[in-house]
Amino acid sequence: MTRTTARHRGARAPVVSGEHRLTPWLLRHLALPVIGLISLGVIGLLSSPVFAAPKRIASINMCTDQLLIALADPEQIVGLGPYAGDPRLSWLANEAKRFPSLSGEAEDLLMLAPDVVLAGRYGKRATRELLRAQHIPLEEFDVPRTIDEVKAQIVRAGELVGHPQRADAMIAAIDRATERARQTASRWQGRVLALSRRGWVTGGDSLLSSLLHTVGLSNAASDLGLSYGGFASLEAIVAARPDLLLVSEQQPQAEDQGKALLLHPAIQQAYPQSRRIVVPDQLTVCGGPMLPAALDRLSDAIEQISRMHGVASAAAHD
Repeated sequence: MTRTTARHRGARAPVVSGEHRLTPWLLRHLALPVIGLISLGVIGLLSSPVFAAPKRIASINMCTDQLLIALADPEQIVGLGPYAGDPRLSWLANEAKRFPSLSGEAEDLLMLAPDVVLAGRYGKRATRELLRAQHIPLEEFDVPRTIDEVKAQIVRAGELVGHPQRADAMIAAIDRATERARQTASRWQGRVLALSRRGWVTGGDSLLSSLLHTVGLSNAASDLGLSYGGFASLEAIVAARPDLLLVSEQQPQAEDQGKALLLHPAIQQAYPQSRRIVVPDQLTVCGGPMLPAALDRLSDAIEQISRMHGVASAAAHD
């Protein structure tokens, strides 16, 4: 061991005199300006263009189309999906006509080069993969199965487009409609089967089931073992004996074999108009700005049914 090494190992730390020692009081007061500078830096970052809302947004999913229309500024929207303007499916079809209609293919989006694209998680995989490969930001939305999941998506979309206050207002409208619906829930309760073309039954694990539950109804699809939806035969539908059918049209026309099922004599006899709830598809296909109208429609139906049952009960006692 050299003398130099020994001297360093044996050296004592220099003593700091009292007048130069950093006291706790001094440390605290030195820290305050530093923290202030850091805070200003963070605020500056948050207000910088990196965190600014996207200026050019496209959507290729009918449900995200409607969230975008309801929450974004018109000048932010550069294009919507091919079904945004279909009044049979889209609650905001008229509003959608103001914006360019996209094919849903990646080519349209590559030409537009939007800041971000909204899409459904189960849309065309090839389109989504190509967008990612071209480094176009993609925001995917899942299929909501409950009202709470819809509200979470509204919050997310509102933050994404830079208008969280509009999302708050939409959620408040849904909450008010939910409260109105719950007031009617105790008046009449029953099992409902949501029946569509070709015998398609909306499953028990769905947004529609959440809406039905809110007004005091249950989805009879669960009794058929159709948690996620599926086709049911005429015999299975009649054997399930739901109290009501939920359909999208008051008087469906037999335009094809799919709609003909709803006009089958067995269905017509067991479920006349008085045992049907009519809710257009545009109110139940997606979750978003249409939910208050959907809940109000169901509440009105329960009001009518409860009055009919009241009249029938009174007549039976007479």
